[in-house]
Amino acid sequence: MPNQFGPAAVAERAWRSAAALHPGAVVAISSADGGVGRSTLAAALGGLLALAAPEPVIAVDMVPAPWNGLGARVGRQNWATVWDTVRDFGTLTSRADVERWAQRGPSGLLALVGEIEARERRPPRPDEASALADRLRQLFALTVWDLAPAVTASVWRSLAAATVPVLVTRASTDGLRHSLRLLTHLTATGNARVARDCVLVIMATSPSVPRQVRAVARQADDIAGAVLTVPYDPRLAQPEPIDPRQLHRRTRAALVHVADAVLQRCAAERPAAAPANEERA
Repeated sequence: MPNQFGPAAVAERAWRSAAALHPGAVVAISSADGGVGRSTLAAALGGLLALAAPEPVIAVDMVPAPWNGLGARVGRQNWATVWDTVRDFGTLTSRADVERWAQRGPSGLLALVGEIEARERRPPRPDEASALADRLRQLFALTVWDLAPAVTASVWRSLAAATVPVLVTRASTDGLRHSLRLLTHLTATGNARVARDCVLVIMATSPSVPRQVRAVARQADDIAGAVLTVPYDPRLAQPEPIDPRQLHRRTRAALVHVADAVLQRCAAERPAAAPANEERA
């Protein structure tokens, strides 16, 4: 365990849980709104999990539109994207077949980043993304899905199918209330498990979190499975590759708590399924 991560007891538990991961675990990251830091969290949390897990961890951009969020936060060594794995899907029979199309982050996180073209090359269709997600689950012990905002039924089903659903929100009263409404709506539409097991991550956008935000966050404790805050960190605010080891001490500690909450839920051994086809909610 890298000595820069703490609190020591929580970090040790997270590292032990990562070592005991059951194959095929999926962490699905979405949000109630856009622009809240989903890709930032996917890269930061995925990068930390890649340090902790003995087997490779892979993140995949599942947004069905041209997008480079994950690519900017992981870093790119070549022009390969998730489209290349869809195009050559029939050849993906081993990790090595996938890794040749993956980018590698500073801490070892593999990533199939989003396709920014929309002509000959394009983002995968929902059925293609579903098949790819299922194949990755067969080949990797832990996959992180960077999903679109949860405004379609297919994203709801993806959250329900994942081993651990994660929702990201800004540290604002409006952002938190939107997330609480989403969790309440998911419960009312037969997805109570998503709300009950969800890890709600509040991304701070300034050095101090307003008192009103903390009050709404306490309300979230009664709905979400876990509510955790990642403090403001200038390194997370820049569109550059994220190395969890280089973040501020408080940020590293917060990410360890998020990783611990995620890995404890992975230990429940819920089988993960591939995302379903796109439908407008």
